[in-house]
Amino acid sequence: MAIRSVNPASGQLLKEYEPLTEAAIERKLELARQAFHSWKQTPFSLRREAMQKAAEILERDKQQLATVATTEMGKTLASAVAEVEKCALGCRYYAENAERHLAAEETKTNASHSYRMYQPLGPILAVMPWNFPYWQVFRFAAPALMAGNVGLLKHASNVPGCALAIERVFLEAGFPEGVFQTLLLEAERTGKLLEDDRVAAATLTGSEPAGRSIAKIAGSQLKKTVLELGGSDPFVVMPSAMDGEIARTAAGARCINNGQSCIAAKRFLVADSIYQEFERQFVEAMKALRVGDPMDPKTDIGPLATEKIVSELDEQVKRAKTAGATVLTGGKRIPHSGNYYEPTVLTGVPRGSDVFYEELFGPVAMLFRVRDAQDAIELANDSPFGLGASVWTRDEREQELFINGIETGQVFVNATVASDPRMPFGGVKRSGYGRELADIGIREFVNTKTIWIR
Repeated sequence: MAIRSVNPASGQLLKEYEPLTEAAIERKLELARQAFHSWKQTPFSLRREAMQKAAEILERDKQQLATVATTEMGKTLASAVAEVEKCALGCRYYAENAERHLAAEETKTNASHSYRMYQPLGPILAVMPWNFPYWQVFRFAAPALMAGNVGLLKHASNVPGCALAIERVFLEAGFPEGVFQTLLLEAERTGKLLEDDRVAAATLTGSEPAGRSIAKIAGSQLKKTVLELGGSDPFVVMPSAMDGEIARTAAGARCINNGQSCIAAKRFLVADSIYQEFERQFVEAMKALRVGDPMDPKTDIGPLATEKIVSELDEQVKRAKTAGATVLTGGKRIPHSGNYYEPTVLTGVPRGSDVFYEELFGPVAMLFRVRDAQDAIELANDSPFGLGASVWTRDEREQELFINGIETGQVFVNATVASDPRMPFGGVKRSGYGRELADIGIREFVNTKTIWIR
């Protein structure tokens, strides 16, 4: 079956791609194996030069690359340009810091000389999602390639143009053939790839079912995995942070990337004393967001990526209403061509209902009242997910309570959750395991080797 690139704003078929044959996959796997043996011996200085060149190409071609992302998955053009720029930032970070992060580390023992060193594992399979079609890949590839590994990308089937563009960037930057390869193939063939002895490990960003599948196969093969899965991030507002901007900030945090982000704020936990005013301002802010053509610079929210995603979101809103929730604004599809959904605010979603514990992947927010910081922490933690949390308070005591009490991979105080090459990124509970970015991220796919000399 052909891999189809479809414009979610219009439903227009952009292009069809033939999946790789078994023979073609075999050639690529063998090329990856051979490329690894030479690439792992390549000095950091040459790896650095190629990665810096990749950053330059990304910045040079950012408009063209952004247009591909917008037409394939519907994010606004402005956000797509910003995403490509962030990829360049990530490339530069690892070009400048990889050698330092992987330097041998002396340890005093009763040996004459003892230290640890870091060596690459081999070809790494990256199973990546469509919502940030460039950044998700580069935040894996920049550290992995700088560490001396090689990459095999199985991208989401609705962004093949982005996947091929990434491979072209690395080739033009001077990475040898086989160091980074895009594999156009159906999702059900991914497991067989991971079972191949030439694949050393895998990383996946995506849904919980996809993560379970990859983890199961990798576990049976005793191969390392890093999983970044879903999220239902709380956005907590306490009285000391209530001002004229917080509701607009909250609406922006919910609707980033058309609401299709694992770390987008999804549950808004607001102190009872300010709840009524926050709700009023938040609903106004959500209503004010402009939905439309993602190529138009005035658009705030474009279409959702696929027909399936918008249908599933609409079904979740209907189930929330059946369970007793109230729709304060929005609540339905926008009736014209494309996968558009109204910015929506739900209140009164019952704890214990299915929707309360699910991830809403689109511009739909859930509002909740809380008594105080401790009540907010308890509600925030009543979730199967633990990716990120954004808490807003000027009270230092409350800040410490949230930092220590919320069960997530990251807590942002008086700021919205974001990924940054300089800081580790990942989650706990059903949001996955392992970390990307920073020094920890580059060490996920290396052999930490102990050296003891007597």
